[in-house]
Amino acid sequence: MLHVVHHADYMAPRPERGTFKFDKYHLVMEELRASRAPITEHAPEPMPRVWLEAVHDPAYVEEVFAARVPRAKERRIGFPITTRIRDRVRHTNGGTWLAAQLAMEHGYAANSAAGSHHALADTGAGYCVFNDLAVASNRLIAEGDAKRILIVDLDVHQGDGTASLTAGRDDIATLSIHAERNFPVRKARSTYDIGLPDATDDSGFMAALSEALPPALDRFAPDFVFYQAGVDPHADDKLGRLALSDKGLAARDRYVVEQVRQRGLPIASALGGGYGDDQRKVAARHARSMLTMAATNTAFETDAL
Repeated sequence: MLHVVHHADYMAPRPERGTFKFDKYHLVMEELRASRAPITEHAPEPMPRVWLEAVHDPAYVEEVFAARVPRAKERRIGFPITTRIRDRVRHTNGGTWLAAQLAMEHGYAANSAAGSHHALADTGAGYCVFNDLAVASNRLIAEGDAKRILIVDLDVHQGDGTASLTAGRDDIATLSIHAERNFPVRKARSTYDIGLPDATDDSGFMAALSEALPPALDRFAPDFVFYQAGVDPHADDKLGRLALSDKGLAARDRYVVEQVRQRGLPIASALGGGYGDDQRKVAARHARSMLTMAATNTAFETDAL
């Protein structure tokens, strides 16, 4: 069973400026529903403002809520912040929070959007407005749902915003495996960073992952894991520089869930990046990723019984 969080507001109308394509979020759900796999959909509430202000600069939060983000910040984000975009990002952030609650109940759950790992304290960046991974992690700890959280980021781009927003905390750790020569040019410092050379393939990626993830889990000893499951390491991705195949992405996702679940930990995934001219192909990669992780979680629970 895949427990997936989705909301109609994830599909905001495309703004008049910017290049980001919002239509993949609707297509992801179409792919999931067409798969005939057992799926339960859950609708999130919008993320409360006070939870966002606990991580982001309240002045920036006000700019977004009032839909008066300065043009310089909008250019850094990649699109203008309208009232519909404001409502969208509140729901996508709420979706990561809800996915975490569902994961604690079912072992694994997915948000069909978000993974906004470039957003910083006082501005968005790289198509990211608020950093749902940092906000949800902070709130889980504040609510007493978790004491130590590991954020595993396997998007092709380094999770610089997440690393910056959680720097100095001893209760949140970040692991980022990314294309070293890709965006952002100036990298932040994650707890664990692995920058891969261009054209790294399935075997090279899995070698890096298998060397990094188990020690990170064992040394940091989290009691909850967030997974930024971007599909942009795929060889055909428009903005990626790596060379994973469909089988490579599936092996990556199975491995992450297996490593986390065999330690008895819940894991929630955010959609992350995936780019291309054919949005249906990109959406299909995202859908397969979530279905692979759900099947791995189900197999793990069956074996445990």
